[in-house]
Amino acid sequence: MPANVLVVEDEPAIQELIAASLQHAGHRVLRADSAEDAVSLVNETLPDVVLLDWMLPGMSGIQYARRLRNDERTRDLPIIMLTARSEEQDKVAGLESGADDYLTKPFSPRELLARIKAVLRRRAPQMTEDCVEVDGLRVDPVTHRVSGNGQPLDLGPTEFRLLHFFMTHPERVHSRALLLDQVWGDHIFVEERTVDVHIRRLRASLEATGHDRLIQTVRGSGYRFSAQPE
Repeated sequence: MPANVLVVEDEPAIQELIAASLQHAGHRVLRADSAEDAVSLVNETLPDVVLLDWMLPGMSGIQYARRLRNDERTRDLPIIMLTARSEEQDKVAGLESGADDYLTKPFSPRELLARIKAVLRRRAPQMTEDCVEVDGLRVDPVTHRVSGNGQPLDLGPTEFRLLHFFMTHPERVHSRALLLDQVWGDHIFVEERTVDVHIRRLRASLEATGHDRLIQTVRGSGYRFSAQPE
């Protein structure tokens, strides 16, 4: 599934090579020459994954990774550290700063794409193309088909994204604000009650096969997707 990838790299040739590889694979690329530039970009639009060079002018990649992890909005943002530093203590420092993975230069485009896919599967499973099935409810993100106990179900595009996010993040309580950020996008400004409207539509679409029960209201907190009874 195409992802929005922020490349934070101050060497133009390397930045161009990475961007070309990502675009060829279908990803959308944002570019920053420094951590300070990256801060501005992330404030405008939250990317799906960050490729972060260690040695940057001004704020280092390590410092920026820590900053991302300390901010509630970017705490779970997947980070892959890119660096020529290959010593064990450097890798440990990179991972302890909050990076999800550590890729040593030089690296092949195929390895980079594989690492991105792996970190998205762990951190942001809604960005992958894997089918998801829970208690007879199945979602295929490639064909955008949904079925309950083998019966096709008709969902609108927003309800599909909402269900896919729920099913890739089960058993967690999601606030309305978080759902707006993750499903609508944090650059889209709509009222929180919009979530309630689409939850009602989603439940109505799932009612025919009894799967509406999987979407639970957690009073005062938001919603949870669970196969366990409330």
